[in-house]
Amino acid sequence: MTTTSRLLTLLSLLQARRDWPGGLLASRLGVSDRTVRRDVERLREMGYRIQATTGLDGGYRLESGSELPPLLFDEDQTVAVALALRTAPALGAGIGEAAARALATIRQVMPSRLRHRLDALTPTVVGHPGDAAAADVSLEVLSTLANAIRDSVTLRFDYGEARDADAAGSAPARRAEPHHLVASGGRWYLVAWDLDRDDWRLYRVDRVRPRLPAGAPFTRRTVPGGDVDAFVSARFRGSDSAAWPCRGSVVLDLPASAVAPFAGDGTVTPLDDGHCRLEAGSWSWTALAASFGRFDAELDVIGPPELADAFALLAARYARAGTG
Repeated sequence: MTTTSRLLTLLSLLQARRDWPGGLLASRLGVSDRTVRRDVERLREMGYRIQATTGLDGGYRLESGSELPPLLFDEDQTVAVALALRTAPALGAGIGEAAARALATIRQVMPSRLRHRLDALTPTVVGHPGDAAAADVSLEVLSTLANAIRDSVTLRFDYGEARDADAAGSAPARRAEPHHLVASGGRWYLVAWDLDRDDWRLYRVDRVRPRLPAGAPFTRRTVPGGDVDAFVSARFRGSDSAAWPCRGSVVLDLPASAVAPFAGDGTVTPLDDGHCRLEAGSWSWTALAASFGRFDAELDVIGPPELADAFALLAARYARAGTG
């Protein structure tokens, strides 16, 4: 390993955890403790603030500084950062231009072998059918919300479409305790406890216009279930739990191989060469019945009775539509 490669590896290790015993660093790098001390001094000369820790397992700690020293990445880190910048516009955070400029800066100083490696990675970010276009979100608004979350201070804001800004400005501000920012499907959402509605809410960040100054500090609550991912996924499903509020099963006159690609989060069980069982969920019984009907095949309802009733309701509704 060359000195340059070793310095990059040492810096990467120091960035990966807060404290490193000197002996463990030497072991990971395959060098002596003396060499580690010399390499640490080289990094300090480049501007990296590396503190020596004392004690039985004395070692080193990388701290933030007042200036940005040269950013040294190993090859995998360089490609990972460049790839992240290339796909950043899909987040819909208004950072497309800045990401493109940052990518151009990194690519310009890349060795030829890394440029070829990066150029081979040209992903196309494609949304799922039915996904809305990425919403334009202000980085300033994102930063304001993130600061309120970090500082646990009540957020005061107007909420609605941009064209309603003037009307919203004359109305009382909404008040909420912000907890998390979530990116999904090209949109950003704020998870917060609404103080006026006394309930959890999901707000689209592109519709949030913060009012300053912020409100009073608050004691953080725990989202229902304790898992933000599961909570937000449940709200997208129209439920307060991770499971669909309505679940049922049918037997379809189709082979499992023909159903599985279109089953979404449903469970497909083969019964024989021409039949399978499909268990799935939805936000209502009629929506679930309609989702089973999209397979355009004969089917038998296994249960529950609410699903059979929903099929009867749809049959009557479709019959009226057909004669109207």
